[in-house]
Amino acid sequence: MKNRTILGIERVDEFKEVFEGKRVGLITNPTGIDGNFKSSIDILREKTNLVGLFSPEHGVRASIQAGVHLDTYIDDETGITVYSLYGQSKKPSKELMDKLDIMSIDIQDCGSRYYTFIYTMAYCMMACAEFDKEFVVFDRPNPINCEQVEGNKLDVEKYRSFVGYYPIAQRHGMTMGELAQLFNEEYGIGCKLTVIPMLNYERWMDFEDTKLPWVIPTPNLPTVATAYAYNATCIFEGTNVAEGRGTTTPFELIGAPWIKAERLAEELNGYGLKGVYFRPQWFTPTFSKYQGELCGGVYVHITDRKQFEALKTSWTMLYHIRTKYSEHFAINKPYVEGRPTLFHYEAGDDDIINNAISLNEQIVKLERETEEFKEISKKYYIYK
Repeated sequence: MKNRTILGIERVDEFKEVFEGKRVGLITNPTGIDGNFKSSIDILREKTNLVGLFSPEHGVRASIQAGVHLDTYIDDETGITVYSLYGQSKKPSKELMDKLDIMSIDIQDCGSRYYTFIYTMAYCMMACAEFDKEFVVFDRPNPINCEQVEGNKLDVEKYRSFVGYYPIAQRHGMTMGELAQLFNEEYGIGCKLTVIPMLNYERWMDFEDTKLPWVIPTPNLPTVATAYAYNATCIFEGTNVAEGRGTTTPFELIGAPWIKAERLAEELNGYGLKGVYFRPQWFTPTFSKYQGELCGGVYVHITDRKQFEALKTSWTMLYHIRTKYSEHFAINKPYVEGRPTLFHYEAGDDDIINNAISLNEQIVKLERETEEFKEISKKYYIYK
């Protein structure tokens, strides 16, 4: 296709000296394809000595639901061993790393601090630094563009986790390659890093502008529209408000049996948030929260992507529901007793967690910390 973005994985021949004579491992899933749908696994099998596959959350085939741990297995299609990076240990052991000279990654991120793939990358970079191996990123687009950045600063002393390991903004506005450089230099991983950049890619681009095929990266992120809504609604997965899992449009709607859809839509539209309209929505999840129960809520229609402020929308929705529905709203219990909850890990800030300051103060803090992250992150930009 004319003028489409050229992916990092399509430039292996230009960087062949990186791979010559070396054993290569690849972290990937079905999003690892070139612009003509050819698998990154097949490309590296043909052009390098590919000796192992490494599976992030949801598996190499993206068929596993969120939070399900994986074991080592043999890939039926290739006969190559697949090692889990989402089991008891998320960081590869010395035993695994001894099988490789290079660990590489080709996987579609969704542009959010909450998304675990970027921390799979970070843990593998740490292993490369520890065991003197190389790390290669085949870069891909940020599907929700790299121009818009929003987010609060994660308190890593209290709330570091696999849904937030570094103090980056929720909507970080970076590609995987740029994040790798940030993690390596700013946060001190210090591995031998090579980023194979894209061609014909600019920061303003939405995914559709790249003219690349969209492949579902995880079961509950089916479309680019979902990726845009994700940063606004994901915070609810740690609460008793359903985030749309168990429906055909996860993360594009929220609700609960105790919410009146028309009332909530009218109230949220009253805030005048940019680029978004809240439509009353009734739904019955087929799994996850409130399975089989009728829920009232809102569908989050993003009417203007360039105007839409995902985190301002997120904090406003959260603050409003916590305040207006305080007799019903609750934060879910932690997975491990005595540890922070998922909500704590994703919010990452005591003022938000405890609803300790007004909505206006939350927004002011959000804007300030967004600007602080931009100053840090822009040093690692690859694209204009």
